Amino acid sequence: MLISSYNPKHLGDVLITMIKPDAAKQSSEKKENVVRIFNRETNETLGYNFFDVSQTLTGLNGQGQVLLTADQVKLLNELLTKVGFEDFLEEDQTPKFVVGYVEEMEAHPDSDHLHVTKTRVDNDQVLQIVCGAPNIEQGQTVVVAKEGAMMPTGAMIWNGKLRGVESDGMICSARELGLPNAPQKRGILVLPTDEYHVGDEFDFDKAATLFTKN
Repeated sequence: MLISSYNPKHLGDVLITMIKPDAAKQSSEKKENVVRIFNRETNETLGYNFFDVSQTLTGLNGQGQVLLTADQVKLLNELLTKVGFEDFLEEDQTPKFVVGYVEEMEAHPDSDHLHVTKTRVDNDQVLQIVCGAPNIEQGQTVVVAKEGAMMPTGAMIWNGKLRGVESDGMICSARELGLPNAPQKRGILVLPTDEYHVGDEFDFDKAATLFTKN
């Protein structure tokens, strides 16, 4: 798992990388322009922050989550070795927002509003996702934020449990996806099946017209 974020407008020339979820007790150590974030109890590396990253990488564009190329990851690993860190980053080009299909749905055993779904995503993978949206139904085509997805708010998606039931990812609403003119109410985004195909990477630009005002 490698999650990378670049937001020069608000954070400056800093690339933030995460390989594990935040820990309850964590700390950091700095060597030259690289900061290692780690779990203070286990010493596990949680991620690295690369300052003045444009001195090492070219082609970082946009704002928010970025998918690093193999060459970019290689350059970052060379920098980690140079400054004296021992961990290495692994390339991860897998899409984090994909079109999914709700194959099964049942009531959560410990909730009166949550549902447990079996949702098919890319690579013919079926994820168990707990969803609390009032309009969730079996047979819907939806948007799934998989583990490692960064929401427009900056929130991260990690696998975990909801009321004791494993949940791997999130079925998203239009508002959570930050789509223009999205309804400001609870409820997942249900995609038109003639335009969106299960397993495809979700196209934010294409979806921007779903709620165009007349």
